[in-house]
Amino acid sequence: MRLNKTSLLFSCLFIFSFIQQGFAQVDHAWYNSDLPFEERADLLVAQMTLEEKVSQVVHQAPAIPRLGIPEYNWWNEALHGVARNGKATIFPQSIALAATFDPELAYEVASAISDEARAKYSVSQAMGNRGQYAGLTFWTPNVNIFRDPRWGRGQETYGEDPYLTSRIGVAFAKGLQGNHPKYLKTAACAKHFAVHSGPEALRHNFDVHPTEKDLNETYLPAFEALVKEAKVEGIMGAYNAVYGEPSCGNGTLLKDILKDTWGFNGYIVSDCGALGDFNNGHNITGTIEESAAMALNTGVNLNCGYAYQNLKKAIELNLTSEDILDRRLKELMMTRFKLGFFDPVEQNPYTQLGPEQIHSEEHIQLSRRVARNSMVLLKNKDNVLPLDKNIRVPYVTGPFASSGDILLANYYGVSNNLVTILEGIADKVSLGTSLNYRSGSLPFHENINPLNWAPQVAKTADAVIAVIGLSSDLEGEEVDAIASAHKGDRMDLRLPQTQIDYVRELAENKKGPLILVIASGSPVALHELYDLADAILLAWYPGEQGGNAVADILFGDASPSGHLPVTFPRSVDQLPDYTDYNMKGRTYKYMEEEPLFPFGFGLSYTHFTYTDLTLSKKRLKKGDEVTISVNVKNTGKVDSDEVVQLYLVPQNKDSGLARFNLKKFQRINLSSGESKTVSFDLHSSDLLQVNNSGAKAWIKGNYTIAIGNALPSQRSFDLGAAQPVSAKIEFK
Repeated sequence: MRLNKTSLLFSCLFIFSFIQQGFAQVDHAWYNSDLPFEERADLLVAQMTLEEKVSQVVHQAPAIPRLGIPEYNWWNEALHGVARNGKATIFPQSIALAATFDPELAYEVASAISDEARAKYSVSQAMGNRGQYAGLTFWTPNVNIFRDPRWGRGQETYGEDPYLTSRIGVAFAKGLQGNHPKYLKTAACAKHFAVHSGPEALRHNFDVHPTEKDLNETYLPAFEALVKEAKVEGIMGAYNAVYGEPSCGNGTLLKDILKDTWGFNGYIVSDCGALGDFNNGHNITGTIEESAAMALNTGVNLNCGYAYQNLKKAIELNLTSEDILDRRLKELMMTRFKLGFFDPVEQNPYTQLGPEQIHSEEHIQLSRRVARNSMVLLKNKDNVLPLDKNIRVPYVTGPFASSGDILLANYYGVSNNLVTILEGIADKVSLGTSLNYRSGSLPFHENINPLNWAPQVAKTADAVIAVIGLSSDLEGEEVDAIASAHKGDRMDLRLPQTQIDYVRELAENKKGPLILVIASGSPVALHELYDLADAILLAWYPGEQGGNAVADILFGDASPSGHLPVTFPRSVDQLPDYTDYNMKGRTYKYMEEEPLFPFGFGLSYTHFTYTDLTLSKKRLKKGDEVTISVNVKNTGKVDSDEVVQLYLVPQNKDSGLARFNLKKFQRINLSSGESKTVSFDLHSSDLLQVNNSGAKAWIKGNYTIAIGNALPSQRSFDLGAAQPVSAKIEFK
């Protein structure tokens, strides 16, 4: 196999380095690539001193020259592109990827990310960069459930539905890890296990007590799917406690469920600094030695942080044992063996991925396609969109029209090719167009200068495109959201008042249609602006090609096809208490009040009709299978993608079951006038539900199967979704 120059240089430098240190004179059997990984891991751990073992179970693991072990830093991020490690393609944020309802696309994105990661790793190794964010163990994806729209990190997730989250998450993890029978391309890690979704301000001492039903119906299914289907290599524990035990020292979660029930055999890593919370936040232990021992005994292999530096003392105090440390270290080293760290580079096909993969044109165009497919058209009064590229006087305004920040979201890489929305529009319209731009409003606080001509420009424009919303300065992680008064969370779903006031001024002065482009990683209460706008396009945090993607949609080179992976409430008044992890009243499944925009909703530039719903069986007993088919037709004049959604709806409203339950979905493409029959095969195991005791059960009764392109509710239909079709089915 031909080596690229970077891999060859890395190999030569690696071998030369250890020859200099006497490595070549010692028989290191764990470098024998003919042996099974497990045997090699045993051989390696057996040769380590206690001090050396302790040094290898923290995220910043030093080299052990006498054993031929190079330095390795486990901490790396790849949420929507290789992050915090220089140049890389920046894809749309995770919540946007979920809005595509397209697992195949998620796999394609993750495969591109892992290609870049492998190439960057080889380059970094060749130049001696073995520091943080330069490795191949990515602490991605985040499959926590976006149970409450106030959570600032909800943008990192795949939304509020466990099934959608599991389908996108499994595909993403598979794309990161590759499909080689021996080697991992990179190591994915599902986080944060488990029952973790804010508040950010309380995460270091918060104790969650979900019902058994909510635990097994809402908070665990995505993790289970990633373990069983994707064979995810890593699991990261959460900061918070569950049922009185810290997540990173929780025997129920880590041993009983994760290992014993699901059969997980990868590595478990603590969230960064979480072990110190045992004694400083949760007050479960009295010393850092006790905290380290508790985590190790429970199953945590790797400490992101420094608590495990105290393990030698913890062993001396009989809080844990060297035998337990050996088991945890062996499990941990298995990941490094699977990544090929101790094998000749020519044996691992992933080492052949060179620098040409990094920020390649193919990946740039993929980022643009994902952004296009993720954007959700929320309103299009009188079909004002798409706009004509020969429009004479378009006016682009708003605090984020020329912003690169809204493209990036959090956990992002660096690109020399950020395309703002203003730039995308400028490149799209005719050269004879008198494009005008003023920001008009500051993002999060009032303008200092009372003189502002920007609203008046709307009087001269044939169309006003106002780019408003949020950024990761306002919503995000505890330590990063520098504009947030609530450590990254949002206590109000409204946009900042200065933006609302500016949109009102634009509406008062507009000559042509007012089009709002919303940047956000979470639901925004738009009820104050809905009637003022002629069209509303939700762009999320769309990645480096966001400006081009927005322009593609606004000017008709693509039909919007994203659908909401989260419910958009009218206000926080419709939400339960933020600290309450009970699912009652939450998400589309249990929310009783009418939201502003329902789960699954998204308009198009065409129209779809659903007819001829057929069920191969209308009475099912446990063990049966059923095929459900529907005809979908594009009755408009524009070719477009459509997301076909199948929901299970109990007819007994007092059953305690979810009001709606997404069971299947499929993204299809339909040309103008084209019809397709879409079929879903369901086994009775797909139709199991979680009873009040928390067990998956075959729950007899009468149900409705509803299929459409949004949640099957009157609200969806009022907003312009297709009329769903439905049929009754009985579970015997």
